[in-house]
Amino acid sequence: MTVPLTRIRALNDARLDPSGSWVLYWMVASRRTRFNPSLERAIELARAHGRPLVVLEALRCGYRWASDRHHRFVLDGMRDNRAALEAAGVTVVSWVEPSPGAGSGLLERLASRAVCVVSDDWPGFFVPRMTAAAAARLPVLVEAVDGTGILPLSATDRAFPTAASFRRHLQKTVLPHLAWRPEAEPLHAYSGGRATLPDGFLDRWAAPAGAEDGWMPALAELPIDHTVRPTGLPGGPIAAARMLDGFLDERLARYPDDRKHPDDDASSHLSPYLHYGHVSAHEVLWRVLDGASWSPDRVGAVTGSRGWWGLPEDGESYVDELVTWRELGHVFAHHRPHDYDQYGSIPDWARQTLDEHASDPRKLVSFADLEAARSPDPLWNAAQQQLRQSGLIHNYLRMLWGKKVLEWTKHPSIAFDWLTELNNRYALDGRDPNSACGIAWVFGRHDRAWGPERPIFGKVRYMTSDSTRKKLHLAGWLARWGRGNTRRVSAERA
Repeated sequence: MTVPLTRIRALNDARLDPSGSWVLYWMVASRRTRFNPSLERAIELARAHGRPLVVLEALRCGYRWASDRHHRFVLDGMRDNRAALEAAGVTVVSWVEPSPGAGSGLLERLASRAVCVVSDDWPGFFVPRMTAAAAARLPVLVEAVDGTGILPLSATDRAFPTAASFRRHLQKTVLPHLAWRPEAEPLHAYSGGRATLPDGFLDRWAAPAGAEDGWMPALAELPIDHTVRPTGLPGGPIAAARMLDGFLDERLARYPDDRKHPDDDASSHLSPYLHYGHVSAHEVLWRVLDGASWSPDRVGAVTGSRGWWGLPEDGESYVDELVTWRELGHVFAHHRPHDYDQYGSIPDWARQTLDEHASDPRKLVSFADLEAARSPDPLWNAAQQQLRQSGLIHNYLRMLWGKKVLEWTKHPSIAFDWLTELNNRYALDGRDPNSACGIAWVFGRHDRAWGPERPIFGKVRYMTSDSTRKKLHLAGWLARWGRGNTRRVSAERA
């Protein structure tokens, strides 16, 4: 066994079926073939039982916020994965649901002849509920393999209240887990050949009408939201690899000083690819560590402060975002699956101070005007335009974007819901635990009380557009995203 037991979780009480015809990997979150511990585990089991591997990568049409934008990004990845798996001699079923419920029975049919089923352990969106419900129905063992982050989810015992508390936990626990890294190319170890699918299988789950390459559907034919259009950013592991190379070669050295400035464009732009599983956090981390000739003996004392990895400044800054802040959100979702993306997840002190100021006078802006980037604030409108058109929003401006909505709604819980709706509908990294964590931060989660106490915000951290304009290099960004904004606003004084 190469995948550690700390990353493997049985989802049901069923057993392996040694008489099965294949091992099935149901790819739902780690949608890639590189640095994928779920695929690695499935290949291990296929080899151990002398059976071929079947990979099922499916895309539902009935998930919330399903749109051309999200579907296109996933479909790009499915095309990359299908090509890589077929080139390695693996039988792959790439299936896109043409109507809600049309995929019913597909997983069960493949699992009925499987030695076992391997899937992905990821704590966000509908994935945990979906895999748990499926495992309860299947007749064979279903394993979920955690490829979410550098620290296994099982190596945490709680949802951490602050980044500093989680950073201390990382400093104490992460090094033994770094002794293992996923295989870069697990398909290189596959020699099991192709499986023969059941008679009539491809007739029952045929490609939709108008499909390209024998399986990929035309987006216009699918019952999803066609008003949220694809962006110019391609999805998939191939595009993710290009983005990672570009970041390491061109932007990482500028990351500490320039990432907060929209005009300087020093961000990694990897968030959508991490969200959809098109790139592994392990691969990203090890590219940074290996590039700095890092070794574990560089790690500093346990303090909970930044800068403990023993990396150059650029590596320290980025790795803290990649590991501490990203995994803080995933660990929170793992331990609080029912409310990690809800207003009730913010800490008691924040909810109390926001409730105390809930009746403060404020200027109200309708959801329709916010969605259309028609707020009273041109800077906010530009950030919303960037989100609507590109599927991305600059990280610093995302914080301001959230804080302003808190000022324009009747109650902070409404602001939370509206931000979630806007983010999950338009952002390519929406519906992610890390993205939900960013929204909750606006309301005080993973933060502390601040003074002086202010109207509307109370003791929650306050941000203004004026101070943001003074701090950031914005001229080019505003020229691009600020054009065409209208000041027509349906606002009223509360």
